[in-house]
Amino acid sequence: MTYKTILVHLDLNGDNAGVLSIAGQLAERFDARVIGIAAAQPVQPLYEEGYTMMDVVAEDRSELARELLECRDQFNGALENRVRQTEWRSAITFQTLSEYIADEARCADLIITGKDIGASLFDNNRRVNIGDLAIRAGRPVLIVPQGITKLAMRHVFLAWKDAREARRVAADALPLLEAAGHVTVLEVTNEGATALADKRVADVATWLKEHKISSTPLVVGTSSQHAGYLHAELLNHKCDLLVAGAYGHNRLGEWFFGGVTRDVLLDPDFCVLLSH
Repeated sequence: MTYKTILVHLDLNGDNAGVLSIAGQLAERFDARVIGIAAAQPVQPLYEEGYTMMDVVAEDRSELARELLECRDQFNGALENRVRQTEWRSAITFQTLSEYIADEARCADLIITGKDIGASLFDNNRRVNIGDLAIRAGRPVLIVPQGITKLAMRHVFLAWKDAREARRVAADALPLLEAAGHVTVLEVTNEGATALADKRVADVATWLKEHKISSTPLVVGTSSQHAGYLHAELLNHKCDLLVAGAYGHNRLGEWFFGGVTRDVLLDPDFCVLLSH
């Protein structure tokens, strides 16, 4: 298994240096083509007494078109002469950005996007809801925090939970785990339940060995909140890349996530590969 097509998402007016650099790094490693993508939602026309704010709408679309061209130029400048094949896609769309990118992800093996910790929760017309994207895409999503321009793989962790999402992300991450060569399989569980957890992570380690990946099983028992303890363990071990399942479900049009997923989406310290 390998990644042959990488879809890299660029933020309008955002810091895209990290996602572009890592997209180039992985494209070189896997001899992959790279598709750049950017999108934005236009302002909605307001109607009052038979009139519309047409000037505002036209100005907004013109500004969005300019910013999308700037993203295209960033993409071409960073990758056009670095990888074997590139392609650019963009849209001004009334879809949510996560819906648009998830639809386009049908052509890709891996999605790369940034983690813009400065974005407003209500700034949805130019920002992607990463949790929504991870649930919708059906592809692994690599989240790159600002300031990280290289995917180091010295300390790679697979956050284990005996659930479908963990099994799915482990399979989706195999190319990266093979490239790293070694991974720590970490399960945080309740005190008194560590014996069963030991068996689970040992099974995962055996599975990884069949794929020629060495691993260290690690079980941590705690009486405190699992997500917070996992986060502390990762920081303590200087995690470079966390591989984790995206645990969530759709309810009344919103995505609600378990504590682990919520923590890794908000944490800016290391890259995260999510899959649902």
